[in-house]
Amino acid sequence: MKKISLVTGANGHLGNNLVRELLKKGENVRAGVRNLKDKEPFEGLQCEVVYADLMDKDSLRKALEGVDTLYQVAAVFKHWAEDPEKEIIIPNIDGTENIIEAAREANVRKIVYVSSVAALSLDEVNSKGKIDETTWLKNSHGNAYFVSKKESEKKAWDLAKKYDLDMVSVLPGAMLGGEFLKKTPTMMGFDSILLGKMKINYITEMTPIDVTDVAKAMIVAAEKGKKGTRYILANEEPVTSDEIIEIAKKFVPKLEAPQKYTKEQLLNLADKLEAESKKTNTQPSLLRSQVELYYGGINRHYDITTSKKDLNFNPKLGAKALEEYFQRVYKSL
Repeated sequence: MKKISLVTGANGHLGNNLVRELLKKGENVRAGVRNLKDKEPFEGLQCEVVYADLMDKDSLRKALEGVDTLYQVAAVFKHWAEDPEKEIIIPNIDGTENIIEAAREANVRKIVYVSSVAALSLDEVNSKGKIDETTWLKNSHGNAYFVSKKESEKKAWDLAKKYDLDMVSVLPGAMLGGEFLKKTPTMMGFDSILLGKMKINYITEMTPIDVTDVAKAMIVAAEKGKKGTRYILANEEPVTSDEIIEIAKKFVPKLEAPQKYTKEQLLNLADKLEAESKKTNTQPSLLRSQVELYYGGINRHYDITTSKKDLNFNPKLGAKALEEYFQRVYKSL
């Protein structure tokens, strides 16, 4: 009997592309979702689709029956909510605790836990001047998503050590592309640039990476990843906002670059927009935390030596991944 791999969040962008890569390798895949009516992501795929809600431990126990490898992908991915603690932070932390404990009960052989580069330090660097996997986020600037990624990964590691589980974590950068596109906040941000909808430029640089490179590295991590290790799955060098605009202009030559403002001007604007959002209970078009996290001065140069050595990780360059994504979006217009 072939081993079973469970992918949680299998109808999301990373989860679904991971399912596809596992199937290409002949794996026996169980796809965990909260909504069994969401069938489109699995059309033509020979996988078992099961109910798996991180907040429903019984569903996790059932989904994990007979599972050899758990790919814990599911998470809340948004940067704003009316109640960030209740809607973003607590679900990601409690969901992590539920799935790790359920995996222990099921005697799962290997856990590949998906975190994010958002869980890494923004300013601590090694001797190469780069951020490596030994660092942890210290200042989230009030961004609930960043807080949730750090705290939920730490929860996963606390439990893995407590129960002596064979677990690795992977920390992807800004994912795009792949066979299955389910728009994430990351992709919607890039889309807004290409479509000329981003009128205010608060991004200095980003680290786009093809989701297929991430999925393939996760599969290697399940077999060759060293217990207790964090693996950064991002490009070493970021793509600047000016480079992003130039790539977009290959498809939209007359694209007007977003207006540039000083950081102080952007922070003042974000404060006004956030104040208005509290009255309307709608997401503001700009968050103060986004300005702090993405506008200048933030190091996004990663040391991926460990991922290269253990996982043979050699991703497509960020500029190339972004160009291919823009080309795909442009063709769909």
